[in-house]
Amino acid sequence: MRWLRIAALLVVFGFLVGAAVWTRPFGAPQAMEMDEHFIERSQEEAAANNVVTAVLFDYRGFDTLGEATVLFAAVVGVALVLRRWAR
Repeated sequence: MRWLRIAALLVVFGFLVGAAVWTRPFGAPQAMEMDEHFIERSQEEAAANNVVTAVLFDYRGFDTLGEATVLFAAVVGVALVLRRWAR
């Protein structure tokens, strides 16, 4: 019975992976309107020469701030655990 569950799980997992791979050709970029918007207007809207920098710090600033906050909290948590463990 256990092997039947494992086999069913593997079949479902294989189906999901296959569906993810075959729905879009591997390595084919999807052109989207937002990509073109960022590439064409990042210089004038964000005053940034680098499009990646403009997206990270100007267009997605709050998201990046949230990610930095989570990373900071993780580092503080690990430091506190290691500090207790060292004593």
